[in-house]
Parts: sequence; C-alpha cells; structure tokens
Amino acid sequence: MTDLSALTPIAAGLWTDASDPQLIGARRSTGEIVFPFPDGDAAALVEPVALSRRGTLWSWTTQSFEPKFPYAGPQPFTPYLIGYVELPGEVIVETRIVDAEAADLQIGMPMIFTVVPFNADRSTYAFRPERAP
Repeated sequence: MTDLSALTPIAAGLWTDASDPQLIGARRSTGEIVFPFPDGDAAALVEPVALSRRGTLWSWTTQSFEPKFPYAGPQPFTPYLIGYVELPGEVIVETRIVDAEAADLQIGMPMIFTVVPFNADRSTYAFRPERAP
C-alpha cells in the first residue's frame, strides 16, 4: 500500500489537509463555484471553498490511448476511466475514476472523492463509486 502522505500532490492547493480531504474550489462574488481554484490575478476575485466529498456521476469515458505530450502519467501507459462528477449545488468536476471497471459505471451513481498515487512521487485526486457499507 502506498503511503499517500509521502507523495507530493500534483499541484498545491487542490485539496484540504484534513484527514478526510476535500477539493478546494472558488466562490465568485456572484455565488458561482468553480474548480480548480484560479491562479494569478483571478485568485484575488474569489474566496476558497471546500467542496463536497460526495457527488453523482454525470458522464464518463475510457481514455484508451496515451494523451499527447506533455503526458506525465504512469508508464507504461494503461487505459483509465475519466469522467465528470456533479457535486450537488456546487460544480461539475472533471476527474479520474478509480476502483471501478467501465461495466460498473452508471450515470447518476453515487461517487466519493479520494486521493490516489499519480506516479512514484506524486498524488492526484480521483472519484470512485461509493458503495454501501
């Protein structure tokens, strides 16, 4: 098992440092929430907001070929699931989907946030199907 605390996140400020981390989005003055948190001057116009850990699968596909340069993921490349998860009342997040096969996925199914290894040195965020306890 990989010790995720030993891995550097792929980008600073993507999720909280809590024991149950949450993605960090941004709330505009209009109330609209966006993800990811903007860089540069745009960051001064928003306030950070911790996003829900739970959402529903909005859409998904299989990434079956290696993305173009500068792909920096695991080597050798293996296909992976990618999709959009709707965080109710907040935002729709583009994300990797883990702990599932394509045949397991259904639009509208409950999903939960998780942190996973990206490569040997870094971690990234993903969502996985939320299974009943």
